[in-house]
Amino acid sequence: MVRAMTSIPGGVNSPVRAWQRLGGMPLVIRSGQGAYLTDADGRRYLDYVLSWGPLLHGHAAPRVVRAVRAAARLGMGFGAPTRAETTMAELLRGALPGLDLVRLVSSGTEACMSALRVARAATGRSLVLKCDGCYHGHADPLLVAAGSGCATLNTPDSSGVPAAFAASTLSMPFNDLPAASAVFARHGRDLAALIIEPVAGNMGLVLPQPGYLEGLRTLCSAHGTLLIFDEVMTGFRAAWGGWQVAAGIVPDLTCLGKVIGGGLPVAAYGGRRDLMERLAPLGDCYQAGTLSGNPVALAAGLATLALARPRGFYPRHAARLSGMLQGIAAQARARGIALQLSQAGLMWGFCFSDTPVRSLADAQASDLERWRRFTVSMLKSRIYLAPSPFEAAFFSSAHGPRDVAATLRATARALDACR
Repeated sequence: MVRAMTSIPGGVNSPVRAWQRLGGMPLVIRSGQGAYLTDADGRRYLDYVLSWGPLLHGHAAPRVVRAVRAAARLGMGFGAPTRAETTMAELLRGALPGLDLVRLVSSGTEACMSALRVARAATGRSLVLKCDGCYHGHADPLLVAAGSGCATLNTPDSSGVPAAFAASTLSMPFNDLPAASAVFARHGRDLAALIIEPVAGNMGLVLPQPGYLEGLRTLCSAHGTLLIFDEVMTGFRAAWGGWQVAAGIVPDLTCLGKVIGGGLPVAAYGGRRDLMERLAPLGDCYQAGTLSGNPVALAAGLATLALARPRGFYPRHAARLSGMLQGIAAQARARGIALQLSQAGLMWGFCFSDTPVRSLADAQASDLERWRRFTVSMLKSRIYLAPSPFEAAFFSSAHGPRDVAATLRATARALDACR
């Protein structure tokens, strides 16, 4: 890491990797296999970060690796149409009922930024509404300070972002339908879109309360505002297709990423035909990308999704994760430690709090020092968790019963260490 810091800002290419909340020097990873990582010093860790979600089948899944090699032998990229693009688009359309047309891009940030551009083009409106603590990439209009109470116009959360850009974004508390109603009452005629993670994965893992997403769908429809589900994290991880399929809610636009690339840079956005036909070359809303639909990346994504498609894949592995979380909960209760656990398919989260975590404010009020001691202890037991209390954790088909047992043994020691 010392060497990296001489050439890379902070020694990392994404800020959370710097371990600022955890303390100490971040691991430098050499390789991964199945459910395990190996660092540059040869130490092996059971991995619950999984490249922040894409690795549904663990590291270097043989079928995925074979697909990547076969695609690479034919060429690394062409900047021209390939059959793989159509295959992926057809697969996504078949999995998510609201996708009439799909555009492939290379990152979740790009997908969300582009979906919002389409929403503004289609509605002729300028304002966008989001939720405190929901992360939709680092596009300028979305880097705003977390709001509180009813939504207000925000100031930039990062230097280099003009205040005028951030002022086009409103923010409101997650899981607070009365606050959403108040925003729509005041700004509804000017709102182009509401963009939301249907399950929030950037304040730990926070599930929507019953009726919340349905209420947002109703508000958007009543005010002519487009509902955008950012399923970059939950897509094909919370369920086949995404959380919208499990919940039975159809947004106007959807953003996808992570799992659909199988560990390589693939993302997508799509939705109703009349909206997506606003895109060039059909319409006047412009978006382009040299590496969009890269055939090698698509090979990884298609192989990953093929492995997840058989009936029973998600229930089987989600049940194993549920068993692990039940074991962790029992350990915490036995020690009198207040621990909130959550699960959405093959995603999970934990928070040291006396009360359920339903919003960013709840997550911020949790015992962050206890989280730090717990996570440091887990690292000593060679269990790799996210180096931030506000990131979700992930499970894969490579995590077997022995891995669950090892995790429970380590959790018992870590809970003792953080009393």
